[in-house]
Amino acid sequence: MNYSLLPILTTATEVIKASFVRKTRQAFRVQEQFLRGLLLAHRDTEYGQKYGLRDIKTIEQFREQVPILPYSSYESYTDRIAQGEKNILTPDPVIYLNLTSGSTGRQKLIPITQRYKNSLRQANLTSIGFLNQGLRARGLKFGKALITNSAQLLGRTSGGIDYGQASAGTLRMSKFLCQQLFAHPYEALRPDDSLARHYVCLLFALRDPAMRGVASNFPMLVLRLCNYLERYAEALIEDLEKGTLAGWLEIEPEVRISLESQFSAAPARAAQLRSILKSEGRLTPKTAWPDLSFVVTAFGGTSDFYFERFPSYFEDTPVFGGVCASAEGMLGIYPDLNEAGSILAIENGFFEFVPQDQWDAEQPKTLLANEVEAGKYYRILITNYSGLYRYDIGDVMEVVGFYEQAPLIVFRHRRGGLLSSTTEKTTEFHATQVMQALQQEFGILLEDFCITLSEDEVPAHYLVNIELAAGHSLSNPQAFLASFDRKLQEANIHYAINRPTQVPPPRLRILAPGSFVTLRQREVQRGIFDSQLKFPHLSEDRQFLAGLAVEQEVRLLEEVNWI
Repeated sequence: MNYSLLPILTTATEVIKASFVRKTRQAFRVQEQFLRGLLLAHRDTEYGQKYGLRDIKTIEQFREQVPILPYSSYESYTDRIAQGEKNILTPDPVIYLNLTSGSTGRQKLIPITQRYKNSLRQANLTSIGFLNQGLRARGLKFGKALITNSAQLLGRTSGGIDYGQASAGTLRMSKFLCQQLFAHPYEALRPDDSLARHYVCLLFALRDPAMRGVASNFPMLVLRLCNYLERYAEALIEDLEKGTLAGWLEIEPEVRISLESQFSAAPARAAQLRSILKSEGRLTPKTAWPDLSFVVTAFGGTSDFYFERFPSYFEDTPVFGGVCASAEGMLGIYPDLNEAGSILAIENGFFEFVPQDQWDAEQPKTLLANEVEAGKYYRILITNYSGLYRYDIGDVMEVVGFYEQAPLIVFRHRRGGLLSSTTEKTTEFHATQVMQALQQEFGILLEDFCITLSEDEVPAHYLVNIELAAGHSLSNPQAFLASFDRKLQEANIHYAINRPTQVPPPRLRILAPGSFVTLRQREVQRGIFDSQLKFPHLSEDRQFLAGLAVEQEVRLLEEVNWI
């Protein structure tokens, strides 16, 4: 790999970022131009003819003529696209089909065209420009990063179109860029087995003591990578010393041959790492790579809960959100390190916002990017070059401010990601705030948590299921549970109103070590993509945690006298 290309690339991203910043000063105009260009390009598609895109001249006409439809209304179109039919949703040939994770329901196929791919690349390069700027302002340096997403396809349709995870499609269509940015060869992302892929990426990355970054889709997956580094430190150091790939790794033969041809022994580096392991007692990203400058992963949702554990692995290394995206489209671009709000991706789609008082309407009245207010929650609709029109992706976003004229948005929870014993509607954001505060109050770290409802009881009790991180214990579970109850009342006014007479006291369940590893394995076996794994922290499915060992169940004293 030619390191001299990295400075050229970062210089180019600064130029792209500067152009984006200028456009945020005219956000509404950019949005208007995007929609006009899309309508012009898509007017003669089957979908365009059905809804009269040719005749639409204004945003208001667009909202009147094109309905807000669920994915089920697109399914017949995407099935035909998969069979090879053209000019259905987009005029451009479909070169890939994103398969959604299915973590919240049935998996969906999202068409990807070259035009759409180009817009994604532009957003990613813009985010690198912001990252480089943020690092420079803190006296840190940009450099190559470790990433472990799978680059494997899941298959090919009868119409000859490759399909798979969105991240795999992006990686496969951006190999040159990957080679410049990754601390390991592209082939390290090819093993199908998750552990083998993580191990190989770590092994190659450990050769370079000056590696600068670690990247993963979600904070939970970053922590998993840290666990692998710690657990397999001895084996990694041995392979690094000998120039081998452990024989027990489940790697496809042709992939193993390719990787072995690119790997060689680094005995001096192995000796350095062994010395660190001996003196520190474990290997962490910050001890293995002292010059680590950034961690790229998602903000919003339950991220803050997992961020509580980052300092033990990364010390004060800043976190960068990169881009806020889903399989259906690009939503936002992060402007700085340690910044939870992303700038609406005004060049990647036309966006509408559904205010809370319209959430139950079949065809809700929407607001535009220049009409939203900071501090309010919205469902977000997207129209983009993948052929989605006014599509509700199911995410609830909070507008937390503005970057010039463009909204700053933060993902809070999935629509429907609620828990109610009666009518209180506790969200994942509520739960995450509470669990984060409890960790700080009691000086503990949790491996993970999930709040469910008790079975065969009406109204049902909240079951606060927690697994303590290794080396941590809870000396006063009664106080923990009582504090949970108080803090949830502070976070969710509707819980506070209903709690005295309608919602029974919560119960605490301390799960056995390894419970959430088991749960994640179940989700993967169910078909959830390994790199997209984000199981719910609230679940009304009474069987979601079935079979996990409960070490202790704690009830509040007031439960005896509760009406």
